[in-house]
Amino acid sequence: MGRVTPALLAISHGTSSPAGQAAVEALVEAVARRLPDTIVRLGHVDVQQPDVAASLDAMPAGTPVVIVPLLLSAGYHVRVDLIQQTAGRDRVLIAPALGPDPRLVDALLARLSPLEPAAADAVVLAVAGSSDDRANEDCREIGRMLGARLAREVAVGFLAAADPRVDVAVAAAGADGARVVVADYLLAPGYFHDLAVKLAGGAPVAAPLLGDDEPPAALVELVLERYRVAAGRTATV
Repeated sequence: MGRVTPALLAISHGTSSPAGQAAVEALVEAVARRLPDTIVRLGHVDVQQPDVAASLDAMPAGTPVVIVPLLLSAGYHVRVDLIQQTAGRDRVLIAPALGPDPRLVDALLARLSPLEPAAADAVVLAVAGSSDDRANEDCREIGRMLGARLAREVAVGFLAAADPRVDVAVAAAGADGARVVVADYLLAPGYFHDLAVKLAGGAPVAAPLLGDDEPPAALVELVLERYRVAAGRTATV
């Protein structure tokens, strides 16, 4: 009997925002189109159903599964939740979080472009924030990578759980009178994007990485790579 192709189970955080739900679903559909002979499904670690357990229970018996977290950094959900929720499950591998990765910077730059940031503008990267500072450091690394691409320092502002908060980072960045633009390091529309707009205090805020348009090719490729690398390891699971 030949080796069974592992299923791809994309696990998002989950959101109550219909726009956010549609954006994440569109990403997973784009990934599925690239893997026509592979089972590709979407589940959630919080807020939405199906959750991780229900998603795994719905897989055909005996099918190995690669979980690709649709999470931008490796915080509590990756390091604790997913491990606990897959405990005792045979032939399940968890791929790394999506970030940090240069392809996410590509997507951030594409979202910033409509704001037409000038050379003199200050840039703040709005990120969700985590109780696990390793996740926050992942976001700071993306800030450094974005700064290298923009040839300027990019300040990181957090929406929860860590400092400086976005409003503080925006105020500091514009203290010398510079125009401030906010890059939105969030996967999809929802509560945190709305909070970023509020805390930006009138500074223009870029769209999240996913929206109502076609998912960025860079993000689709990133999910595919996370799956393929992990799928190559399932023979040993």
